[in-house]
Amino acid sequence: MLRLLRLVEQFNELERGLADEWAELRLQLTVKEESRRERAAALLAPANPGLYGPTLRFAIDRRGPGIAPEALRRLLKRLDMERIMGTLELRAVQKTTPEELHEKETLRAQWERRLAAAPTDWSDIYAEVRLDSTDYLERGALLLAPVNPGRYGGQASLRFRSAHHFGYGVSAEMAARCFERCDDEGITGEVEILYVLSDTQPVATQGPVWKLGGRTI
Repeated sequence: MLRLLRLVEQFNELERGLADEWAELRLQLTVKEESRRERAAALLAPANPGLYGPTLRFAIDRRGPGIAPEALRRLLKRLDMERIMGTLELRAVQKTTPEELHEKETLRAQWERRLAAAPTDWSDIYAEVRLDSTDYLERGALLLAPVNPGRYGGQASLRFRSAHHFGYGVSAEMAARCFERCDDEGITGEVEILYVLSDTQPVATQGPVWKLGGRTI
């Protein structure tokens, strides 16, 4: 018998199959167990779901005012924690207009998009933010201080580590908040995940060690 993927895994799979330029997704969750539908609707309340028989219909929006992808991921994790089983399907996709495509994506949005494409069991990430100008470097490094950024690579490049559950590295949520602080001050750039490790199990250590160009990171 095939294992039904957790809801958050189903959403990650759906999102990975889409082109980057989507603006809004309309989704539906089918909960076969009738006794769990109302609970599922309550947990998904921030997404304002509509109940149609065994299905819950809702939308996520990158542009606002609807719920964002990362917020939906957190809601689906709550359903998974309560063992609410179901099938998540894509009903419709609204693409970003050409004008919106020319707008610079925020650093936080890039970080969350990169995380969405990472394996669901990731444990350690090594990432880089390449700022669009060296003028941003001093202020950007200050706003990103909680992620412990290090200069490596280009003149305006900062690298950092993120840990999912434990070990050395900032949490993904803290990194998102730091990027949001940069966004609020108009600092722009490109965020990229360089290396990902899954399901590491440190024993009497703070986590795995990477070596790049003879340098321990």
